[in-house]
Amino acid sequence: MARAGRRPGRTETRDHILAAARRLFAERGYEGTTIRAIAAEAGVNPALIHHFFGSKDRVFTDSLHLPVNLYTIADVVTDGPRQQAGERLLRLFISVWDGTETRRPFLALLRSVTSSEQAARMMREFLHRVIVDRLGPALGVDELRMTAIGSQLMGVALLRYIVRLEPLASAPPEDVIAMIAPAIQQHIDAAPRPADR
Repeated sequence: MARAGRRPGRTETRDHILAAARRLFAERGYEGTTIRAIAAEAGVNPALIHHFFGSKDRVFTDSLHLPVNLYTIADVVTDGPRQQAGERLLRLFISVWDGTETRRPFLALLRSVTSSEQAARMMREFLHRVIVDRLGPALGVDELRMTAIGSQLMGVALLRYIVRLEPLASAPPEDVIAMIAPAIQQHIDAAPRPADR
């Protein structure tokens, strides 16, 4: 049973609630997570969650501070020969998903996109900002090809980390990269090089 009243320290309490929400959204998705469940996981009264956040939507949004530096992605992917950019992108993507703490916000978001328009909007905005707005221009690849790359990345995430389809789910990262990076690279190679424009 959740304790009545406030936990010590406003910031610590809020952070504790967000950590509990991240765990539950990652495990259950948006629809399967309730304010009461978050409160129970955090050991607080549900009223305290309403006090800090006002709504489940706000808890969801605030819990999804995605652990990715948008500037770093373009730098990492473009640092090296263009013909290996697909491999670098997929390697970075898998390293984020394979990290226990970095995976949680992405799991929560991906599990929730089909049941929450807010989650779907957040995913669209994130992918557009990272893939289309930052990485596309850095690679000199048009928006349609970049969204195709995004669809391949999300397919890997869905089947490897959500559905856990074997043998993809337990395949070593290097095997996944060797199989899928060439398909990503095809989209990059089919686009005119920045110098050719």
